[in-house]
Amino acid sequence: LGGEGLQHQDGTSHLVAATIPNCKAYDPAYAGEMAVIIDAGMREMVTEQRDVFYYVTLMNENYAQPDLPDGAAEGVLRGCYVFNSLQRLLDGRERPVSSQKTVTLLGSGAILTEVVKAAGLLAAEGVEVTVLSVTSWSELARDGVACEQRALAGEAAPGVPWLTQQLAGTHGPVIAATDYVRAVPETVRAFVPEGRRFITLGTDGFGRSDTRAALRAFFGVDAKAIAKAAKFALEG
Repeated sequence: LGGEGLQHQDGTSHLVAATIPNCKAYDPAYAGEMAVIIDAGMREMVTEQRDVFYYVTLMNENYAQPDLPDGAAEGVLRGCYVFNSLQRLLDGRERPVSSQKTVTLLGSGAILTEVVKAAGLLAAEGVEVTVLSVTSWSELARDGVACEQRALAGEAAPGVPWLTQQLAGTHGPVIAATDYVRAVPETVRAFVPEGRRFITLGTDGFGRSDTRAALRAFFGVDAKAIAKAAKFALEG
């Protein structure tokens, strides 16, 4: 979100892109992710001449660019990877004060920076937090649907959705935040492990004009709002 707000900016294009079968849509947060996506796209479209095209959304906000974790390239292309795990317990314990105080945060694009900030706020309160960077909600959804279709067809090994695999090693409620409408992260709800509460945050509603920070606060996708949603899910 820039100062113009949603009346001049995009909140829904990833929904449209998801309806085009040969379009691979990505919303990377960092340069390392972008490099992996560009490399794969050039190989598919130019070298291999496959009938696909890539749609990538970028942003002009200035923020730190961390190195891509080792082995993350596959996750970048398939839609998500574990970005960071934060465990900062105020009483010095190696485990959370309560086994229930664990949460998983998903974020994409520019809002991943807010997710990381929210993780820091939660960790400072003794909550064990795992952050996943989501590079493509539509690729995650397509992968999950493909696994379901193979299972319905009676295949012996239909596979496990990539998102389900990545969340299997995490615990607690799952909070997903983007600066697109909530319908974008809602596309993966079916592939969150059973029994895990799933809350989505997005920029639904009419556009507004203000600073980036004020807009994120208004739509409830800034660090404070994400941390608040996580604590609400933990209490529930």
